[in-house]
Order: sequence, then structure tokens, then C-alpha cells
Amino acid sequence: MQPSQPTEKELLAKVLAPLLEDFQYWFSRSITLLESERITFLSEQEQNDLIARIKSSQDEVKTASMLFRATDGQAGVDTKVLMPWHSLVAECWGVARRWRLEKEQNPN
Repeated sequence: MQPSQPTEKELLAKVLAPLLEDFQYWFSRSITLLESERITFLSEQEQNDLIARIKSSQDEVKTASMLFRATDGQAGVDTKVLMPWHSLVAECWGVARRWRLEKEQNPN
């Protein structure tokens, strides 16, 4: 006998809920870095624009999370919505990685 397949609701709860939490976590960490450090390889405007895009995405993720919880896991998020968040997280990781490397090379 094969194990039963999870329902769509169970799958959403196991995949989407942690994914939304991860987005919030990485966006929060990125904001902390960008608001506390001057990222010299970004212009001031680029850094401010990145902060604004992250904050906007944070609001979107928060709204999606609230909707997910309010519908008891019945509401999903279209991949067309998820992909820009994923791309933004990857961009943030790249900025953080480069910032760490430059900081290690120039510890002053």
C-alpha cells in the first residue's frame, strides 16, 4: 500500500508557510545590514532603492502570510508573485556576500 498523498492544504502548510517565514527572515536581515552599514560598492541611491524594494516586498510577504493564516491555509501564492521575492533575496545575498568579502580584505 502506498502512503497517501498530502492534500493541497497540507502541502501548502508544509511548503508555503516556511517559505514565507524565510522571506521575512532574509528581508529583515538585509534591512538590518543596509540600514546599519554604508555599502560602498553601491551608490547611496542604489542602497536606498534596495532598501525600498525590500521593505515593499516585506509588506507583500506579510500580507500573503496574513491571508494564508486567515484562510486557514486555503490561500496560496502564485509563483509569479514568489519569483520576484526569490530574486530579491538572491540579490540581497549577493550584496551581503560581497560586503563581507570586501570587509575581510579591508578590515579598517
